[in-house]
Amino acid sequence: MPASTAQEHFEQLVNQWYDPLFRFALTLTRDPEEARDLTQNAFLKWAQKGHRLRVAEKAKTWLFSVVHHAFIDQVRRQQRHPSVPVDDVELPATARISDANNAEKALDADTVLDAMSQLDERFRAPLALFYLEGHSYQEIAEILEVPIGTVMSRLRRAKDHLRVFLETPPAAQTDTNIHPFRKEASS
Repeated sequence: MPASTAQEHFEQLVNQWYDPLFRFALTLTRDPEEARDLTQNAFLKWAQKGHRLRVAEKAKTWLFSVVHHAFIDQVRRQQRHPSVPVDDVELPATARISDANNAEKALDADTVLDAMSQLDERFRAPLALFYLEGHSYQEIAEILEVPIGTVMSRLRRAKDHLRVFLETPPAAQTDTNIHPFRKEASS
């Protein structure tokens, strides 16, 4: 491929997939700066290695996989080398829906995204890829490198958890019922 055509193809790829990749990264990291870094890293890797991809139609899946793998690597590094916060800042209480009958009417995007952020990454990632980014089960399985059955199972469990979380009044929420799918901190 001539240099000008390769450059145009790269620009087209960035224009088409930057926003969806960023949204996915933001869903995973919950930090805009980290999400930008993950997204830019994916396009850097594409610039370096994308020409090796045999099937050009797989670019979308490849880019989302790169973001997901980079996030997993980042989490593993943080677990091995945790940072110590300078100040113990208490975060504001999360707004919850207390009336289950009005939940459908009262839910807004921020509330649902906040509830999603309570999920462990293995449940949050497929949920974001399916509902926020519109990927198929097959694409999600390829991105996350898990069987389709695992994708479907994780989506079901994530939706069940969100439903419980959003329908439970804040006063009734305890650490054990808020985070039934969250990994427990190892001591």
